[in-house]
Amino acid sequence: MNLKRESLRARMFLVALTVSVVAALSIQARATYNAQVTADEPQYLLTALSLGEDFDLDISDEIEDGKFRDFHEVNLNPQTIALNDSGQKISPHDPLLPILLAAPMKLGGWEFAKGFLAIVAGLTAAATLWLAVRRFGVGVSSATWVITALFCASPLTSYGTQVYPAMPAALCVVLGVAGVTPGASNRWSWVSVTMMICLPWLGIKYVPLALVLAIFLVWNHKDDPGVILKLQLFSLLFSGAIYLIVHQRIYGSWTVYATGDHFVDSEWAVVGNSPNYAGRTRRLLGLIVDRRFGIAAWTPVYLLVPLVVARTIRRRDQNWHVAITLCAVGWAVATWIALTMHGWWWSGRQIVPVLPVMAILLAMAVDQNRRRLQLVVAATLVGTFSWLWLVVETSTGQHTLIVDFERTTNPLYRLWSVALPDHQIMSVGDHLLTALWSAAVICGCWWVWTRSQGEPRSQSATSTDSSDAAR
Repeated sequence: MNLKRESLRARMFLVALTVSVVAALSIQARATYNAQVTADEPQYLLTALSLGEDFDLDISDEIEDGKFRDFHEVNLNPQTIALNDSGQKISPHDPLLPILLAAPMKLGGWEFAKGFLAIVAGLTAAATLWLAVRRFGVGVSSATWVITALFCASPLTSYGTQVYPAMPAALCVVLGVAGVTPGASNRWSWVSVTMMICLPWLGIKYVPLALVLAIFLVWNHKDDPGVILKLQLFSLLFSGAIYLIVHQRIYGSWTVYATGDHFVDSEWAVVGNSPNYAGRTRRLLGLIVDRRFGIAAWTPVYLLVPLVVARTIRRRDQNWHVAITLCAVGWAVATWIALTMHGWWWSGRQIVPVLPVMAILLAMAVDQNRRRLQLVVAATLVGTFSWLWLVVETSTGQHTLIVDFERTTNPLYRLWSVALPDHQIMSVGDHLLTALWSAAVICGCWWVWTRSQGEPRSQSATSTDSSDAAR
């Protein structure tokens, strides 16, 4: 057992190092022709700089002094308005990510901030490997190959340096799952509670994921006779109250959007003034196959996501309930709650927090099947190739990550994208392609569902850390 643990730790270190290095390769990639970073990224960096230098959230002096020029050469959209007579301006973004980036920004500017996020990506990959092996019973070798490959491909590696809370939220989800599964020690359950507390402070859109973790924490510990669960629930309720009080005092309402210049009429306009939920339903598939913003457009292996989900539900593998629920809730938020999937950002931003869980499900599907494993890794390396090709182009001024990334000269993408619908245009051809992909996904899920009925469940797992609790 000790040899297995040492082997797993060594692999975790190598995975973290590999993922961090690959993510760091895109630090110099330009977001637009006028800026190193764009959209919400400058806001996070300015708030982090304000916290590092002034120990407050007011970015009015940073904007006035033009401290954004290092990473945003042109004038900046402040995204906020003066909140009082002194001209205080607070960015409409939750503060935990700027808090994490405050020290890197003060020490080395935006490059250090992006480097820190690359390290977070590496840590998330290592934690995902541990979770796959210790909680979901995936073989160490299969988990290492699949998780490393996926974290070195878009969009997981993309958000290893783009300044958004998506990757820290993914780390919170991974560590949160580790503490809510049956048999987890009290120490791990407290880690999970901490992650639930952190998620809303990264963004209110992550509250549903925190609620899922809280529900499974209660469900899997409902028969415990001690007071630990009661203390944990009290901690969650108390932290929720603190969250609301702080937001009322600092942001003037229940959410940070109250300080945004785009939401002066209502902070809830962040989900849309008149949402067309029926129209948004096409994102269920579009998040995967959209020509520009679908994750499979850049990493084709993600076409297997619906099939893997069907297989997992059918087989009911170890801890499948929490994995499927998290994936479903994360996907639902990106489908019906998010204002758009075609934003001023890289593809997959809204679903990155649950992609590590999907990576684990994919690793479970190919575990103990060498041919499947090789095919999945090969398909994922196509995504790594496509991302690195674009990194070179965006680092040398040929294209940018936000404005014209679809004009990449990458022959694989240009060939593959022809078969994908453009959900921003939705011409007759795009409707036809969407219908064909929908039929293919439905047929594929049905085939997997019927084929998986008689497959034996994987028994290659090491157990949960109940042994740790016993020690």
